[in-house]
This record gives sequence, structure tokens and C-alpha cells, in this order.
Amino acid sequence: MKYAPVAIQDAGISVYNTHLYRQRHQGKYKAYQRYYRDFEQAGADEIAREAARRQALFLQWATEKSPWYAPYRGKALHEFPILEKEQLLAHMDQIRTIEEHEGIVSLTGGTTGASMKVIYHPEDMQERFALKDHFRSRYGYKLGCRVAWFSGKSLLRPADLASGRIWRDDHINKIRFFSTFHIGSQYFDAYWRALQDFQPDYIVGFPSSVLDLCAMAEERGLRYNGKVDTFFPTAETVLPVHRELIPAVLGCRVVDQYAASEGAPFILECPEGSLHIHPLTGVFEVVDEAMQPAREGEILVTSFTTRGTPLIRYRIGDRISLAPDDYRCPCGSCFPVVKHIEGRTADFIWSPQNGKVNLGNISNSTKDAEGIICFQIVQEAPDAVNVAVMANPRFTPEQRQNFLHALSLRLGQGMRIELNVVDHIPREASGKFRIVKNRLSPDAMRPLVQG
Repeated sequence: MKYAPVAIQDAGISVYNTHLYRQRHQGKYKAYQRYYRDFEQAGADEIAREAARRQALFLQWATEKSPWYAPYRGKALHEFPILEKEQLLAHMDQIRTIEEHEGIVSLTGGTTGASMKVIYHPEDMQERFALKDHFRSRYGYKLGCRVAWFSGKSLLRPADLASGRIWRDDHINKIRFFSTFHIGSQYFDAYWRALQDFQPDYIVGFPSSVLDLCAMAEERGLRYNGKVDTFFPTAETVLPVHRELIPAVLGCRVVDQYAASEGAPFILECPEGSLHIHPLTGVFEVVDEAMQPAREGEILVTSFTTRGTPLIRYRIGDRISLAPDDYRCPCGSCFPVVKHIEGRTADFIWSPQNGKVNLGNISNSTKDAEGIICFQIVQEAPDAVNVAVMANPRFTPEQRQNFLHALSLRLGQGMRIELNVVDHIPREASGKFRIVKNRLSPDAMRPLVQG
């Protein structure tokens, strides 16, 4: 298929996507849309009862049908063991409740290690898309709107790059899929022209890819000539710079969601800008490094829509920070509010002076430095980091010093920082972009923890 003429590829993508949409939108899809719509403004007591009912049914299903969980039949959620990724990889045959041919297989991108495979029960997939579509419909989206999609699919051949054909089209469902592996100054004109020609109503995909495109447009003094209503980011942490630059260039809202490929419960942004945990999709336990309850820290997820591969207290590798319990969002929802989605637990730099410096703190170091398009910081030694920066001419020696000073404040004066301006920073095999890559072993950090 990859070597077929482009028109044939577009036709194949259109037919395949239509098959997927039919698969996701059949069965109980419409019933689940009504279910989530009806509970949208329910009271706290009604939500709590329904969440408890769903949790009990899910734990009963898992302990009756999964050999891995059978020993915990009748136990309360907190009595279940924490499920590590290594266990999910090694013991899938014991954990899953259905065969692959009975369900829908989903593969994660494998950004920080091996790709994860989970098997969804078809009804769970229908429920997840019913909620996702209901959520996006609050911002006017429906299937058939024109969508530009930036995700980690390998789409292109060398001949496509030479001709500037850096996308593939789903003509049936009005979706243009853009490659995220080639967004750079060399191909900027092709991307910008293709986006302008397509005139999408919505954009979906990696925020880092859309940010890079917008940063290069800003550098050239360009503004999008059209109307993008909303950008729905996926798969990466949304940072303040995404919310500032993307709307400035594209004229759109940025509306966030969290729901990992493994099947985590949902966190959805409301029209008032708050991030709400949806309690009918599962449980988020926030824990500190000792695995004790905390307001800010790593999350253990129990997802009610993972009956094919039950995820119970699964250590998914992400962090969040909760808003105070007494905070009430102006939108009127009683759903719990998340103050920040902080990204992956591995996305930190270890500082001999300051300990863990997380992604959000590092990303803010660009605030007083002009001209940075994007950067990546890699740590391979406890006292040194390498920083690669893609920049425009405004990144003067003075701005370089501002950036280095901001990094030094965060990483400590004892950290050696080597900064190089580069033309391109490669993405991961999944197509995602990682600002922080910590390659230290636990042993390399242990002396610093103790001393």
C-alpha cells in the first residue's frame, strides 16, 4: 500500500477509516452518548452512587474472568495490588479476559520503552468513543467536520517530500492526515500551503507538532487565513506555550483531554477551562514516591472501560496535581478538578542541588528568552545536560544567556549545561516529541538521593 499511487492510498485510508468509525459507532454507542449526556449535570450524590455501582461491576468482572485478578474476588479497590507496566507486558495472557479475535487490539506508541498492547472489549471501545465524541460536540465537533490530524503515523515516501505532498486525505470523512516527522523549515511552505488549502474546522493531534508549525509561521510573520474553531491536543502534555502561541497563529481554542491509549479514565476540559476527572470512567489515585495518597504526584488508574484487559491500580507513568476539594468550577459540574496534568513521571531532570526538576518547570525556562522554536534537554550524567535548540534569528547571544540563566536557576549552579543550536530535533519512533529525556539509571541518582 505504501508504494501505491497517492490516489489509491487516499482511497484505502478513506475506506479503512470508515470501517473503524462504523465499528466504534455501532452497538451501544448511541446509548452511551445518552448516558453521558444525562449525567452531565447530575448532583454529587447521584454521581457518587453511579461511580460506586460501576466500580463494583468492573471489579466483579475482572475477578471472575481474569486469572490474574481471581485471588482478589470480594476485595475493596485499595486491597488490590499495584499493576506495573512490566507485569502487563509479561503476563497479558493471565490478565486479559478475552482473546484478541474477540476484541479490538490497541497499541501504545512506546515513547519511553516497549509498545504496550491492550485488548478492548468492543462495547468498551464504543463507550470510550461515545464519551469522546460527546465531549468534542460541546465545542461544535461532529463526524464530517473538516479535521486536520497531526499524529505519529508513518505516511510519506521520499518522492512525497520532493513533491511537497506531505499529507494523506480521507475523502469520505473529510480528514487530512499530516506527517509529524517532517515539520521543519525545509518543508514549512508545503505544510502551511496544505493547511491553508484544506481549511479545517478542527485540528487534532500532537501539540508539539502544531506548535512547531505555528512557531515557524510566527517567525515569518504569518497568520492562518481561515477559521479553525478548536484544537484538540492528544498524547502529549499541554504546556502554557501551546495555549499562547497556537491560538495566536491559528485563531482557535485549545481544549485538552487525558485518556491514554492503554485505556485510562478520562480527564476533560470544560468550557470554563477547568480539567475535570470524569468519575464514571474510573478512579485516579494520586500518590507520592512512597505510594501514599497525595494531592500532587504519580497516578494509579482503575479504568471501567478496560474489561478486555482490566487495568486496576495501574501505574501508568503520568503525574497530576489536584485542585482543592472545596473548589467549585463555574461550569457547574461537581466532577473533581485537576489543577495540572504534569506529564510522564520520567519527564524530569535530576539535579544534585534541587532534586527532581519536572517538565513544567523546565518548559517555563523559555519565558524570558526570545527566538526559541523548540528545545530538548537530555541528561546522561548526574551533573550535566545537553540542550538542543531550534531557533530563529531573534535567538541572539543575549537571549541565549537569558535561557541558560533560567535553566541554571532550575537545575542548580552545579549543573553543567551544554547548549547547541540545531536545525532539527528528531521525534520518537511514535512521532511524539519529548522535551526531556532522562537517561540516568536509578543507581546514578541513588547517591544523590541519599546525600
